[in-house]
Amino acid sequence: MTVAPNMTPPSVPCAGQAASTGHRPGSRIVVADDEPLAAAELVELLHSLGYGQVTALDVNEGRSAEIVLTALRNERPDLVLLELTPHSPAALALLAAMQADRLLRQVPVIATQAEDLPADRLRALQLQAADVLPKPLEPAEFALRLRNVLRLKDRHDQLAFTDGSTGLPNREWSLRRLDEAIRASRRHGHTGAVLQVGLDRFKPVIDALGITLGDELLREVGLRLSTCVRDTDLVSHEALGDSADAQRAESDPSAQVARGDSDEFTVLLPQIVRPDHASVVAQRIAEAMRAPLQVAGHEVFLSCRVGIAVFPGDGLDKDTVLERAILAMRHGQADASPAANPVRFYSQALHGRFTSRLAVERELHHALERGELQLLYQPKVDIAHGRLCGAEALVRWQHPLRGRLGPAAFIEVAEETGLIVPLGAWVLREAIRQMAAWRRLGLPPLPVAVNVSSYQLRRPGLADTVRDNLRETGVDGSQLCLELTESAIMDTGSSAADTLAAVKQLGVHLALDDFGTGYSSLSYLRRFPLDELKIDRSFVAECASGTGSAAVITRAIIAMAHGLGLRVVAEGIETEQQLDFLRRQHCDQYQGFLYSPPVAAAEIEEMLHRSNSIAAAA
Repeated sequence: MTVAPNMTPPSVPCAGQAASTGHRPGSRIVVADDEPLAAAELVELLHSLGYGQVTALDVNEGRSAEIVLTALRNERPDLVLLELTPHSPAALALLAAMQADRLLRQVPVIATQAEDLPADRLRALQLQAADVLPKPLEPAEFALRLRNVLRLKDRHDQLAFTDGSTGLPNREWSLRRLDEAIRASRRHGHTGAVLQVGLDRFKPVIDALGITLGDELLREVGLRLSTCVRDTDLVSHEALGDSADAQRAESDPSAQVARGDSDEFTVLLPQIVRPDHASVVAQRIAEAMRAPLQVAGHEVFLSCRVGIAVFPGDGLDKDTVLERAILAMRHGQADASPAANPVRFYSQALHGRFTSRLAVERELHHALERGELQLLYQPKVDIAHGRLCGAEALVRWQHPLRGRLGPAAFIEVAEETGLIVPLGAWVLREAIRQMAAWRRLGLPPLPVAVNVSSYQLRRPGLADTVRDNLRETGVDGSQLCLELTESAIMDTGSSAADTLAAVKQLGVHLALDDFGTGYSSLSYLRRFPLDELKIDRSFVAECASGTGSAAVITRAIIAMAHGLGLRVVAEGIETEQQLDFLRRQHCDQYQGFLYSPPVAAAEIEEMLHRSNSIAAAA
């Protein structure tokens, strides 16, 4: 089964398809008439001209307009022949209804008249009829008029159903083909599948290549996907061991690739023998996408996630089936670890988790609007002197029904939906505002650290946002620290270096969070203007005895950081034994429940008041 990468929509003929009369054998034509005998005669004429897919539709006044429209939608015709009669307004009413229908208004209509009815002819043309022909029809002329109208529709479909960047069919086309495939599966009792393919880390690649080369990259991806589908004959040859199954698959319409939204592609398998055959195709796609793509001399590496929905089991309409394939793909993208299977099937359990996530997303929108977010502050302690020396701002959600929620309940959803940007901006603004409030109370300056996500780093203007907040409140930049993760720096690449350099010019300190759990590359410590390195709690938890691999790694991290002139902060300190170990290694600061859990701003004020009193007494 061959699938051309620049495939045309199903109604567009290939070159050389038309016969000498100009007819298109694959065209679907509906003859709409209130006289069965006249309709039968026209059907016979169309058959003689070589049109095989012709249906007669009764449009007498006894049938409601909605019934007739539904019948037309089910037929999905390429052309409608509509008889205008002097004694029935139903034909013109149908034409008006088609023009009001989103799908049917694209179907050309040729009206015919057995009697000369100037008013009806004019009205039909006003309602966008392609032509009005008098009867009796002269076969040769009629054939040419049909050909001209169908060719015009072909050109329209080519534009309407083709993605301009890749030359592949577009989302509208894939939805129509999916609708046809689902209807066929219900009629004949077979199974089909939709594969939704999403590219990983596509936006950073496009940012690096530019829009023009980005389109070329998408074309290369489309070519590779089409080759994967072409080679499968719907499913792999190995999977089709049974000859009857193989014959059944080969008789089906082609599996085809379409461009969806942005960096997503849709693969339709109209008929598969078993659901796991769709997984064979998906795994082949995932494997093929691991090989580098060549774009204008650039070698580009992209991986992908594939979501699968099987019909009719996963849905009885096109929108439901496609949405569930997308949901399965999104679930795969949420677990993008190297060991994760890039292929996911839709399931009811997955649907339940998705519904829950939608609820969190919706409620989080309202949380931002209603002021349900709040900041707590985790004290940071100077190990040598045992004094409060800073704090980390941590966001919490005071949910009206579920109580106070930690970031694990909503940060991932915020990142996936883009809400992390306004949420991060709020945290930054609120933390700086609180620092100014403490200063107005006459309290000693307390440096505060704020976490910054890769989404905030990627968007332009982070340095401007920090500058504006500092100026508005009068807070000195040296009192603010931005905490970044290794993954955030890696995701944003070179753009992060420029942003962080601009932030450093404001006097703001930079910390690398959770060191040791990610890529832990020394290049990050050298390339970026960091001031502080934070050791992840997972290492410190095993260091109490001073022996074992965790203790060795922690010693090495502290020594390395000090050698680079970086301050070292240990997270998650809960016991005196852990603190003693860090003190012996000359770690600079710690935070954890041993000193205090995250607390409200008022409790930080009390700690600062106590520090003031101790300092005054000394």
